[in-house]
Amino acid sequence: MNHKEFEIDSTDNNNLVNLLGVFDKNLRVIEDFLSIEIKNRGNIFLLSGQREDLIKGEEIIRHLYKAAANGNLSERKIHLLLRKYMGENETEQHSENSSMIKTPKLGIKPQSGNQLNYVKSIRANDLSFGIGPAGTGKTFLAVALAVEALQNDFRKVILVRPAVEAGESLGFLPGDLSQKVDPYLRPMYDALYEMLGFDQVHHLIERRVIELAPLAFMRGRSLNESFVILDEAQNTTIEQMKMFLTRMGFGSRFVINGDITQIDLPADKISGLKHALNVLSEIKSIGFTSFNYSDVVRHSLVQDIVEAYENHHE
Repeated sequence: MNHKEFEIDSTDNNNLVNLLGVFDKNLRVIEDFLSIEIKNRGNIFLLSGQREDLIKGEEIIRHLYKAAANGNLSERKIHLLLRKYMGENETEQHSENSSMIKTPKLGIKPQSGNQLNYVKSIRANDLSFGIGPAGTGKTFLAVALAVEALQNDFRKVILVRPAVEAGESLGFLPGDLSQKVDPYLRPMYDALYEMLGFDQVHHLIERRVIELAPLAFMRGRSLNESFVILDEAQNTTIEQMKMFLTRMGFGSRFVINGDITQIDLPADKISGLKHALNVLSEIKSIGFTSFNYSDVVRHSLVQDIVEAYENHHE
């Protein structure tokens, strides 16, 4: 086992406290991620483990100390930085101009190689598929690109989900039509609020520039100059998927997202998403991006949970 000792030039104790976290929680996260041991006496750190991991450990600790000057370090910041130093964040190799998604309230950069490929695929193709587990950023990035597109050449954004309950019967939902479908579209609302703000979102919805609708409402429509996202597409039937795909009009861009490991359809129904991936796989002008557990950008436990389920299924 190798050892590495180094000192941080600490001029502010608050920064050091932020770096360490409550009961040194942040150090324990780094230890688990790199499989090293970290001890510290104030601003002096002693690392034990494999040589290459110790070099990464020092870089991460120094980087986090600088970041700590801006306040408490969130789990998300630490998680994303760790992914970067483990070689999973390829976006640093690209200029901000090529990967940044610009929305009125947020500048959003892909956080993994697959996320970057997904963004490129959507920008390059009129029809793109994003396939992978929960927490990989499929919906968030697609909505961000839709908001960006709305500021450029697109006339309308349409966000669509099949109204299928996740393994439980919710019964009769009270209220008008908007209130009935809101629960199914809530993740998209949340993303829009982050990028545009509450008032602007509702202003655009009132003007029907942004439309959120259940999949059943797409039948018979022809969608021109629109950025259209179908989320949770694993819960479409074959007939619904074909119906949706044939709604594409001139100047439109379609994005279809789903997780084929979480299908909530009745057992006798085949997922329209799984079927479409087979039927359309040979068409070159369609983009396909597959995500895996290493792309998860939620709580670090989510990545472990998704990986555990994948391993169990295999």
